[in-house]
Amino acid sequence: MSKGFLVSLEGPEGAGKTSVLEALLPILEEKGVEVLTTREPGGVLIGEKIREVILDPSHTQMDAKTELLLYIASRRQHLVEKVLPALEAGKLVIMDRFIDSSLAYQGFGRGLDIGAINWLNQFATDDLKPDLTLYFDIEVEEGLARIAANSDREVNRLDLEGLDLHKKVRKGYLSLLEKEGNRIVKIDASLPLDQVVETTKAVLFDRMGLAK
Repeated sequence: MSKGFLVSLEGPEGAGKTSVLEALLPILEEKGVEVLTTREPGGVLIGEKIREVILDPSHTQMDAKTELLLYIASRRQHLVEKVLPALEAGKLVIMDRFIDSSLAYQGFGRGLDIGAINWLNQFATDDLKPDLTLYFDIEVEEGLARIAANSDREVNRLDLEGLDLHKKVRKGYLSLLEKEGNRIVKIDASLPLDQVVETTKAVLFDRMGLAK
């Protein structure tokens, strides 16, 4: 049984998860919260190497099941090497993407079997789920426009996908929200950054029992 608190950040491309996290970190540190931030795919050496393969814009021929299995492999290594030790040490772990991304992207987006993805997630994580998932919601067109306007952001293979896939992904996230409304909390990511940060802070502090 882990002693820490696991939070995952989810959302369509361009939802601004990274910007919100960067603004939250100093606030959490002021509260004396010991935080580990990490990302999927990646987070550890093996995971980062798998990330390079998955997101390489030249790998357009990648099969959907290959893509899914690479994500799952990265997830397992990341979990055992980095996430679980941090939770056992009592830290707040904030992950940029986790199990719901596979359901939204490879399940709803690519059309792979949801039951199979759930099984693979459970197998890879020993059925670990986040204590809280913050879902940053934004219209697909607005999110992709943000990416196009941000020259500093990496452009990866998923960013180059057609609009149809990204719309399916967002519908997938909204479907997951309906099913797991206690764990997943929707944040309106279309609002100005300072408002999104304040809303996120309020939800996180409430779930962790921190004074605002």
